[in-house]
Amino acid sequence: MAAPMMELELAAPTPTGAETERGPGVGGGGRQQRQPGAGTSTRTERGPGDEAPLAARLRLVLDSRSNANAVLDILETLEAEEEADILEAIRTCGKLFCTLLQRGDLFVGQLPGEDEAMSGDYSAETKYKMWMRHRYQACVQQLLGLMLHDSEGVQRLCVCTLMRFIQTEGRSPLVQGADDSSCVFPVELLKSVVERLLQVETDSSLLIACFQEYLRYADVRYYTMACTADHIPRVMQKAKGALVPAYQLNVFNLLASIHMPAGQGDPRAFLVKPKRKCAEYKATKLKEQKKKFEQVWLVFLKYKLPIALYKKVLVIFHEAVLPHMSKPTLMIDFLTAAYDVGGAISLLALSGLFNLIHQHNLEYPDFYTKLYSLLEPSVLHVKYRARFFHLLNLFLSSSHLPAYLVAAFCKRLSRLALTAPPHSLLMVIPLICNLLRRHPSCRILLHRPAHTTELSADPYLVDEEDPAKCRALESSLWELQALQRHYHPDVAGAAAVIKKALSEQETDLSALFDLSTPELFEREPRKRACRAPLEFEAADGILGRRRGLVPQLWALE
Repeated sequence: MAAPMMELELAAPTPTGAETERGPGVGGGGRQQRQPGAGTSTRTERGPGDEAPLAARLRLVLDSRSNANAVLDILETLEAEEEADILEAIRTCGKLFCTLLQRGDLFVGQLPGEDEAMSGDYSAETKYKMWMRHRYQACVQQLLGLMLHDSEGVQRLCVCTLMRFIQTEGRSPLVQGADDSSCVFPVELLKSVVERLLQVETDSSLLIACFQEYLRYADVRYYTMACTADHIPRVMQKAKGALVPAYQLNVFNLLASIHMPAGQGDPRAFLVKPKRKCAEYKATKLKEQKKKFEQVWLVFLKYKLPIALYKKVLVIFHEAVLPHMSKPTLMIDFLTAAYDVGGAISLLALSGLFNLIHQHNLEYPDFYTKLYSLLEPSVLHVKYRARFFHLLNLFLSSSHLPAYLVAAFCKRLSRLALTAPPHSLLMVIPLICNLLRRHPSCRILLHRPAHTTELSADPYLVDEEDPAKCRALESSLWELQALQRHYHPDVAGAAAVIKKALSEQETDLSALFDLSTPELFEREPRKRACRAPLEFEAADGILGRRRGLVPQLWALE
């Protein structure tokens, strides 16, 4: 229903109401004009039982256009010092401008400047809508500024209110020529929100967490990825190759919050639902979303990352990124570069490389040579130990690997076992035995007798990086024999398996990858100890046997 006409005449070309000073972030000029011909708003003290001042002004503005200047008081309250006043003003602005958008009381089309609008040859109706559109833009700018407020509640409410504006503006477009057959999404407003999320110098994780709930909508997800892909180069080019840790972390947190649907998804999951099926509306197509998802990740990973962020990316990469890319092979350069870095980053890059090797036929030269070099003492103590050994077991599961290569890995693992903690040994020893089961030609490492006890006489070259040249097949697994005298009984028992012929059935390692020292301590009290007789005659009491000399000569009193 159309809004009621203003009670006062609005045709005067110059403003008749008083002008008020504009606060920071309000409007586009230095001063904010009151609506010509509208009544002058005045602040009134709130008495017992009276309606809240902002609610009263909201009612005045919505009831009659002659009270339009009350909008300025509402916007001014957004600059209040008290958090409760700011929150109430944000809620009031949300109700006000959503209602005005739905009514059609905001000017549609290219908006002229405020001075030009008020002095131009426009009808009173058009001037009102132009003036109110300027107030809407001023409100949006203030809310964008309040997204950086110290209060978590203010930040959260600002995000929710701006997203309501996006939803309402999408349903009642401010673009000229939009009709029922067109699909109009307010991209510019969303772009402003995304730019506030991606702060360059401060951590925006709280804001991103507030925004995350809207990423389940296909249109918000699509345009967020598009805006982010455009924003990253602008910021990183200004940095001229330098790291921007806070900004890059914010971008990662935003991208990590985007969960692509496995299928086409819920057709109703749109913040701005298309009025009818629109063939050119890319946000509705999963294929287009995957393209944009791939684009934004490629842009993000194009630039150098901090080491800590490198690890965060690789932790989620193989599950949350690669499966949803239309061309996963585009990530070969990133993953191979990460694999060559060394340390924990190389361990984490293994998951993505395994995906590309296994499913996309990636050929990586000297892959096993690099994998062999990762077997260092530190690998038994890193946080990602379970994932690494799970992948190592997969990479060595093929029965077509050459014997020298498997022998090199067995020998390297055995040498690491000499200084490994007990919980790691209970995983490493069964892994070595499984490798020997898969490759019977390597069992010579168990049966070759040791002719000397000197470590220097071992032909194995521990410092050789090439498994083909380390001479592992000429050595033996004397380390496992040494571990049979380990102080921990479980380790000694696991190493004693090689005393007998290895069974054909492999040991299940899934429960051993995550084994930790606290779990070993928890096991011990649950073990049932065997009773061992200490004497031929059982003792009777503290003083010993009945017919002994001690009970005859001494008594407890």
